[in-house]
Parts: sequence; structure tokens; C-alpha cells
Amino acid sequence: MKILYISHLHPPEDALLENMGGMQRVSMQLVHELEAREDVDIETVILHAPWKGIEVKTAFFLAKLSFTLPFLVKKHKPNVILFSSMVTASLAKITRSRIDVPMVTINHGQDVKMPVKVYQRFVPKVFEALDGVISVSAATREECIKRGMDPEKGVALPNGFDMSDFKEVPDRKRAAQHISETFGVDLEKNHLLLTVGRQVKRKGHAWFIDKVMPLIKSDVVYLAIGDGPEHEALKRMVRQSSQKDDIILAGRQPDDLLKQAYAAADLFIMPNIPVEGDMEGFGIVLLEANLAGTPAVAADLEGIKDVIQNGANGFKVPVYEAETFASTIDEVLKDNLGEFGNKARNYVRENFSWHSVADRYISYLRQVIQKNHSRL
Repeated sequence: MKILYISHLHPPEDALLENMGGMQRVSMQLVHELEAREDVDIETVILHAPWKGIEVKTAFFLAKLSFTLPFLVKKHKPNVILFSSMVTASLAKITRSRIDVPMVTINHGQDVKMPVKVYQRFVPKVFEALDGVISVSAATREECIKRGMDPEKGVALPNGFDMSDFKEVPDRKRAAQHISETFGVDLEKNHLLLTVGRQVKRKGHAWFIDKVMPLIKSDVVYLAIGDGPEHEALKRMVRQSSQKDDIILAGRQPDDLLKQAYAAADLFIMPNIPVEGDMEGFGIVLLEANLAGTPAVAADLEGIKDVIQNGANGFKVPVYEAETFASTIDEVLKDNLGEFGNKARNYVRENFSWHSVADRYISYLRQVIQKNHSRL
């Protein structure tokens, strides 16, 4: 099978890993996995650009492809075109009359729900032009159906995860010492709760600090790594909190320290809340934490539903139920965290390796190709 893969999500080739977003990493890892397979021949058309100014660069990238894509199809003769997101999938609508090759997109959640009226009016037309849709979670697929996608056209398949970055996980005791020294906290007397991610409203940082932290009975320190538009407001909230000594807003950190934090943490926390026009498509950071041997407690919301299996790699808590969230944290901290962490690591390896996920991608793409041939 020959795939023509089109993406605007890749960072500059010399970019540091810590400056990449989750969708960027997923796109790069998917390409790497497909390039390594003997049953796939992949050609790529990729925009390498930093996040700053990405909107303008993407517009020029898509404008050029709207003219050149039919020629690229004629040159490479792919069996299927695979778009990395709904943004690049807009080309399906623009070029459909000039291309007879089946076109499939991957979508991630935010690229479906983006709260821009013009964009939302265009989304149903893109679904109509596409031959297949791969959503990274069941929740994302449901949002596609709400916007006019034929349910038979779409499937929910998880993101894969590159296990190679976690072949050597830092020793938990040494990692705890490193985090203690870096941030000046006592992790011999306190459990470490960790959140990693862009600090936007849907991530629920403010809700967790305000509503959940005061209800936790265990001795804990909460470390939030990441930055974003909510960062300054969160800093003001922490300064006014009676628990300010137990909350650390660390900002963006390099990959080495991030891995140390994953290994040192007792629990990974993902307290997401629903936000109109935005959603958690998958939650790749949960898998990173699990691979470091850290189970999770997270909101039972959107794409998180597909990542956590209760008791296997963490626990899901109903949205906005602060008392349940706090009591779940307390209960898990009383259990054998080492055993639970090993169980979580094995669960991710068995269910989310790129090799197994790519098998499912390829199987689906073959179905789309076969269905397209049947129509001709």
C-alpha cells in the first residue's frame, strides 16, 4: 500500500523535543512507524514550522497544495491520501473534483471543535469530501458525527506511543531526590502529584487547586509542568492560596527533567473540565506517566475515557466531583503504588505501542481503499 501523507504539524527539524506539542510528536512518530514497515510505502508532504506564526505559514502551505496536490498524486500514484488533521483535510474539499484517490484524515478533537463560525460551517463539507475519518477517541468521533460525518465513514483509533523514549526510566528514588533538590520540596514526607500539559482552561488546573487540593487528606505536593494562557492567572491563584507552599507551577521544563518528574511522581493528575469549543482528544501525557510507572487519577471526560481503564492504569472520576477526586487520590496513595505502577506500564505497552496501533490504521486504510475500488 502506498500512502501520501500530508501534515502541517511538524516542528523545525532542529527543534528540541521539549518545544513540541503532543500532536506534533504523534504525527512524527506515526510517519516514523510507517516508514519502517515493509508493507507500506509512504511519501510525505510536510510543513516544518514553529508554533509562532503557524497560522500564516499553514495558510500558504495549504494554498500551494490546493494547486499542486493533483500533480503530486499523478507523480507518486498513492493508493490513499492521509491527512494529519482536519486543517490539512480541508484540501479534500478543495481538490475532490480533481483527485480520484481515496482521502482519509486523522482528527484529534480541538481541530474538530475549533470555535470559529466560518470554520464550523466548512467542517461538514470536508467530511462529505473525505472517504474515511480516523478519530483519536470515541468522544472525538461523536463530535464528528454531530458535525455531519456519516457514522459509517469514521472510526475511533487511539494514538500510538513511541516506547523507545521510556526504555530506560529514571530510578524512582533518585528521581524523587532530583525533583526535591530542584524545587525545594520534601518528598520523603509528602507524596508528589504531577500534572503536565498546556495551561488552558479545559485542563482544569484552577478547578483542582481551588476545589480539590483543600479536600485531600494525604500529605501531598502538587507540581504542574507546562505553560500557556492560564499560567499567570494560576500564579496569582497560588499566591492567594492557603496551600501555596504545597503547589509548584514550574512552567515549561526540558525533557530530562520531565522524565525525572514522571518517575518521581506518586500519581499523575488530569483534572480536565468541559469547555465549549475545546476538548481533550486523547491525553498522550497520561501514557508518558504510565510508562514511567506512575498511575493516574483523571476526569472521566472526552478522550481521557479511552486512555484510562479503571484499576489497570489509573482511575476516572466524574467531572466536577471534587470530593470524589480527592478521596480517590487518598485511597490510591494508601495502596501499593509500586505494584500499581508496574501494572500501568504493562497496560500501556500492550495497548498503545505504535506497532499495534499502526496495524489498526493500515487495516482501516485498506478497507477504505477496497471500498473505493468497489464504487469505481
